[in-house]
Amino acid sequence: MQDGIYSEARDKDHPTGVPRRALTIGAHPDDAEFGAGGTLAGWAKAGCEISMLVVTDGSKGAWDPEIGRQALIAQRRAEQQAAAAILGAGAPIMLGHIDGELEYSQALREEICLWIRMVRPDVVLTHDPWQRYQLHPDHRVTGLAAVDGVVAARDHLFFPRQLVGGLEKHRPSWIYLWSADEADHWVDISDTFSIKIDALMAHSSQGTTTMGGAHDDADRREGFTKRIAAWAHTQGEPVGLAAAESFKVLSP
Repeated sequence: MQDGIYSEARDKDHPTGVPRRALTIGAHPDDAEFGAGGTLAGWAKAGCEISMLVVTDGSKGAWDPEIGRQALIAQRRAEQQAAAAILGAGAPIMLGHIDGELEYSQALREEICLWIRMVRPDVVLTHDPWQRYQLHPDHRVTGLAAVDGVVAARDHLFFPRQLVGGLEKHRPSWIYLWSADEADHWVDISDTFSIKIDALMAHSSQGTTTMGGAHDDADRREGFTKRIAAWAHTQGEPVGLAAAESFKVLSP
C-alpha cells in the first residue's frame, strides 16, 4: 500500500493522507475551484484521481445582456473543461440542470447517488448545505442532495434498480463541506495556490460577476489574487497555516 493513500484499515476519527479518488459536486462551474481548488490540485499531484461533477448548466451566470443562454452554456462548459485540466482532474461531468432553478427532489438525489456509485470516490467534496445565510438556492440544494446522495449510495436498498450489470453500492470514507461555518479540517494550499488561481481564471465568463474584471486586466487580476490570498490566510490562521482551505468533515 502506497504511503499517504487511504486503505481499508483507516482511522475514522480524522482524514489523513491523499485519497485514491475524489469527487467534487458543485452547483455551478467554478464552485469547486473556489471552495477546494488548492486541495484538488495538491491531491492530483500526489496521484489522486479527481472527478468534478457540476449540477447546473451555469446559464444565468452572466451580466452581459448581449450573450444568449445557449452561448453561455457552451462557454461555461468549455471553461469547466479547461479548469479541470489545470487542476489535474478528468473530464468534468455536467448534469445540465437549469441554473437558478434547481429544486431538491428524489430524482436529483438518485442521479447523484448513481454518479457516486459509478465514480466510487474515497472523498466527496461539496457545498455546506447548512451554511448560515447562504443566499444561492442552487448551493443549498446541491449540498443537501450531495450529502443525501452519499447516504443513499452506501446502502443497497436505496435505488436498487441502479445495482444491475455489476454496479455496486459504495460508501465514501469522508465528505468535505467547503464554505463551512464550523470548519474542523484544514488543507495547506501554499504550494498549489497559484494553480487554484489559474483554474479560476479559466472561468473568464465570470470575470465581471465574481472576479472584478480579473480575466482581462493585469492589475485587476493582481487585486483578485490578493483577495483570494487574504481569504486563504484567514482560512488557515486558526491552525497556523499561511494559506489553507477549510472544511467541515463528515464520516458517512
